Amino acid sequence: MDNISTLITKTNELTEALSLLCEHSVIAIDTEFIRESTYYSKLCLVQLAAGEHFFAIDPLADDIDLTALYEMLSNQDILKVFHAGRQDLEIFVHLTGNVPTPIFDTQIAAMVIGLGDQAGYDKLVQHYLKIEIDKSSRFTDWAARPLSERQLTYALDDVIYLAKIYPIIHDELSANNRLGWLNDEIHALTQIALYKPDPQEAWKKLKVRSHKPDFLNRLKFLAAWREERAISKNMPKNRIIRDETLVDLAGTNPKNPAKFQTIRGFPGGSTGKLVPEIIQTLAAAENSPRDSWPKIRGDYRRDKAPSATLELLRVLLKHITESHKIAPKLLASADDLEALARDDNADIKLLKGWRRELFGNTALQLKSGEIALTLNDSKVELIPNKKLNS
Repeated sequence: MDNISTLITKTNELTEALSLLCEHSVIAIDTEFIRESTYYSKLCLVQLAAGEHFFAIDPLADDIDLTALYEMLSNQDILKVFHAGRQDLEIFVHLTGNVPTPIFDTQIAAMVIGLGDQAGYDKLVQHYLKIEIDKSSRFTDWAARPLSERQLTYALDDVIYLAKIYPIIHDELSANNRLGWLNDEIHALTQIALYKPDPQEAWKKLKVRSHKPDFLNRLKFLAAWREERAISKNMPKNRIIRDETLVDLAGTNPKNPAKFQTIRGFPGGSTGKLVPEIIQTLAAAENSPRDSWPKIRGDYRRDKAPSATLELLRVLLKHITESHKIAPKLLASADDLEALARDDNADIKLLKGWRRELFGNTALQLKSGEIALTLNDSKVELIPNKKLNS
């Protein structure tokens, strides 16, 4: 942009800016942050735009109180528009303890319209505004001060164009009667549990090969210990112990310092400062009640979806999503398709609401043989099963 708004560094400037923005019922929001050396993202810039107004707020300035910003985020009369807003929302939850509401996410909207599973912001700007945005400042150091004019231009463009895209994409969704299709995903984004780390669940994010209960239990305790330590010290988890090392510890189960010398990548070896804590954590895992140990379902590896059925459902999904111009990821996940291939009454979102109307009912008809898939001039078509209906 040719006209760069003044970077807001004082509380009174923020109050004046928000008084202008809050005259509008929709405000576009974006943030710039860094996370390389911390557990929680460090907020470095907040950009806001509504109508003809746009501002960049410097949360690192010495003389600024963000209370007015936080109040706006909780204002139920103002819709907050993000693009791929999960990380932005996580930052505000950490700072305020609440999820900003109500919200709208243009990346989710793009999925409903059929612009891809994870349409980038630059793709939306090009699609709706025919503008190529400058991405050269994407990986800049946002914590460094002073910010350059180029950095501010890049940051402000993110919300200036977002504010222009929102009414266009909203009208397109409304015209196609698809606004309601966003509800599940938007609702999921506003659940505070999504942004609150649960150390007891941290082990589920680790890649493992063994499903033995004793191994998984040790891993659960170790992952919880690492998560809690990372939170308390505001450090990245892998700066404490890397994932593969944590898995190795769970498998090796060292009971004395000498054993740590054989753990590849363990910081400090047998004399490492973390050795006593880990021995104590592993002992706690061993002494925990067996009925509390993680369990893998007995059918985890045996109950596979019928491969032919699954392949047909994948073809049907591709056909329907292309026909209705909607991202496949929004309609059905791989797990949804496998569950449906196994069970007509699976408790999945694919068999509920608009997804059932668009895909689920047709998928059940395909499974039961009421309809069939055929090729017509290299294009997939659905036809009644003549053998069944004759």
